[in-house]
Amino acid sequence: MRDRNSTRGFTLIEVLVALAVVSVSLAAIGSLIAVTTRGVRSIGLHLTLVETARAIVTGLPGRDQLLPGNIAGEAAGHRWRVDVLPFYANFIDPQASNWIPETVVVRVQSPSGPILQVNTVKLRRRVAE
Repeated sequence: MRDRNSTRGFTLIEVLVALAVVSVSLAAIGSLIAVTTRGVRSIGLHLTLVETARAIVTGLPGRDQLLPGNIAGEAAGHRWRVDVLPFYANFIDPQASNWIPETVVVRVQSPSGPILQVNTVKLRRRVAE
C-alpha cells in the first residue's frame, strides 16, 4: 500500500516545470504582440505617405501646363518635391509623335524621417510649330 501523503498534490519539480511552460508561453505571446504593434505602426506610416503623395499628384497642374522643372512644398507636416524631367529611351523618336513623354518623380518625406518616392511618366501634347 502507498502512503496517502505521497499521492496528494504536486511535487516541487512539477510546479517548477509548469511555471517554466507558462513563462515561455507568455514570452512568446508578448513577442508576437510587439511585432504586430510595430507592423501596424509601419503600415499606418506608409499609408500616410501614400495618401500625401496622391494628394500632391492630384494637385499638380494639368498635362499641358506641367513643364520640366521642380516644385517643392510642405503638406500636413510632410515635405515633398516633384521633379519633371524629359523621358529618355532609345525606343522613342521624339519627332515622330504629337506627345512628349516626361518623367515625373514625386518624393514625400514624413516628419519622422521615412521617404516615399514614386516615379511615373506623363504625356504632354507637343506644341504645334
